[in-house]
Amino acid sequence: MTAASPVIDTFWARLRELIWPAPMAVNRSERLRMVAGALLGIAVTAWWSHQLGVPAPLTWIVAPMGASAVLVFCLPASPLAQPWAVVAGNTVSALVGVACVHLIPATDWAAAVAVAGAIAAMLALRCLHPPGGASALLMVMSGVADPRGALFPVLVNSLLLAGMGWAFHRATGHRYPHRVAPPQAGQVTEEDLDAVLGRYNQILDVSRDELRELIDRTQRLAHQRRLAHTRCADVMTSDVLTVEYGTPLQEAWTLLRKEGLKSLPVVDRGRHVVGIVTLTDFLEAASVDIHHGFDQRLRRFMTKSPGSHTDKPEVVGQIMTRKVRVTRPHRTLSDLVLLFNSTGHRHIPVVGEGGKLVGMVTQSDVVAALKVADHLDAPHGPASA
Repeated sequence: MTAASPVIDTFWARLRELIWPAPMAVNRSERLRMVAGALLGIAVTAWWSHQLGVPAPLTWIVAPMGASAVLVFCLPASPLAQPWAVVAGNTVSALVGVACVHLIPATDWAAAVAVAGAIAAMLALRCLHPPGGASALLMVMSGVADPRGALFPVLVNSLLLAGMGWAFHRATGHRYPHRVAPPQAGQVTEEDLDAVLGRYNQILDVSRDELRELIDRTQRLAHQRRLAHTRCADVMTSDVLTVEYGTPLQEAWTLLRKEGLKSLPVVDRGRHVVGIVTLTDFLEAASVDIHHGFDQRLRRFMTKSPGSHTDKPEVVGQIMTRKVRVTRPHRTLSDLVLLFNSTGHRHIPVVGEGGKLVGMVTQSDVVAALKVADHLDAPHGPASA
């Protein structure tokens, strides 16, 4: 008995995995909203149908409306729950059932053909609705031979229930019916969905626009996660050219122009950042007007004064920006985006332990990293679906 216990436990655990579904990602308030919707939907449908008092071969509300209510109020995004599916699916299926009562004497065969015929008709009319099968079967099993039985109560019930679904969902802030919205730039397109669904080759209980929205939201979450996991150290330039406080202006300017740089960190002998010098700093210090004597004024500014005393800057430390915004290697890419947006800087030194310079990150580095993330998250078109 003891030896068999682990085997039995394993068996029941495997059986539970097979038959017990995953938890629904629906909170308590949404569940209460579903229950309330079905309650009001059936109550209003039954009451109005009863008040109409139209003579019918059946009661004023039929059982398939219970299944329709589950779809309309619990799965409003499903293609199977849209108003056309509810009204046409139930009514057409009921008419198929009535026809089978006339054409097939054997009830068993009439029931089978009615359900199969109802499915075929609903597929052809794009109104597949599971309760429609029940509507067809109900006509056969009840022996309803009058087509008016498909109009009242089935058609009337379906119209009232779909109308109640529209009113209830609108009152509670939900979309119903669901319309296909055009995709935004970068989103999954209709061609992408057609390619994937064509290969899947099964009917999904979710609308195309809802499926596309779920895919887009998933991609955005993946994109955000990738941004959160990409660090400054992953995108920065580690081999950084630097100058010191006493570096002559001509030397720093030549370095900027030769290397095609727009800024140079200014460090002390311990590689601590004490400032940053940019092309803009040179132009502002030289009071250069690009339209009037640009070359001459800049050349005079760069020329070293011959004497020991001068009234113009001679070294980097005299024109550099002293208040430097720095960042750390562990900062995320999303942090860098906010940092650049909030400060207006284009180049930010990266400092490590002890405040020593370990790299430089630019707006171009961040944009390049964002483009890579966008490429990894973007759909690759129908061919690769």
